Order: sequence, then C-alpha cells, then structure tokens
Amino acid sequence: MERNVGDTDSQVRVVLGALSGVTALVLLGQSLNLVSGLLTLPALASPVLGVVAIALLGTAYTRECPVCAAAGVDTTE
Repeated sequence: MERNVGDTDSQVRVVLGALSGVTALVLLGQSLNLVSGLLTLPALASPVLGVVAIALLGTAYTRECPVCAAAGVDTTE
C-alpha cells in the first residue's frame, strides 16, 4: 500500500487520536467506579474510543489509511 495521508491529515489524526485515547481512559476510570454488573455508556464507549484512538494514531504514524485508499482519497498533496 502506498502512502495516502498528508502532513496536515496526519497531524489532525494525531490530535484526534490522543483526545480519543484520553477520553477512553477517563471513561474507563468512570466505569470502574460504578456498580459492577451494570452495562453503562462509559463501559461501552471506552473500548470503542480506544480502538478509534489506536486506528487514528496508527494511520498517522504509517501515513497509510486503508479506508482512504478504498475511497480513492489521497491527501499527500
């Protein structure tokens, strides 16, 4: 796969990935403080935001995004 993520796109992905990661950790802390056995929004949102953070940071680091490649989007120029 060739690079299809430009400089600005990569920087935005790093910022959004970091914010998603911090939010995931905060929500994880909140869900651990709640009564166990309850399926709450923080307990559901934390792993989803964690996966989003990993995906954003990974695509920013490698500068390759399979979703953009499939859509034919190239932000390198």
